[in-house]
Amino acid sequence: MTGLVPLAAEGAAPALGPVRSALVVLFVVVGAVFLTAGTVGIIRLPNVYNRMHATSKATTLGAASVALAGVARFGPGDEGLTALVTVLFLFLTAPTGAHMISRAAQRMGVPFLDGVTWPGPDPSDEDD
Repeated sequence: MTGLVPLAAEGAAPALGPVRSALVVLFVVVGAVFLTAGTVGIIRLPNVYNRMHATSKATTLGAASVALAGVARFGPGDEGLTALVTVLFLFLTAPTGAHMISRAAQRMGVPFLDGVTWPGPDPSDEDD
């Protein structure tokens, strides 16, 4: 039959060596662990501040690790460069977004856990 797509196109990417394959697997596994930890944090943590911490730290490292697996797989050009830009974008936007979410929650009056206060000048440190 004509018009069928072959399973392996001519000029397909060459097979990876054992070191690059191991790096890809390592980055994907590390990314999956961090993403799972972030997901558990969203489900289990008690308030918006703690959940925001879980998403901004664990999931950023997880997604960046998976993107680095793409760099290890495809190399520094084309698709690999896109993955590197993704990592850069994640590390620039995730902390900023988390900070904005925490400030908005604080300004809306979302309470902290008992015994926790917003950082600021301590009244006992003022000069008399």
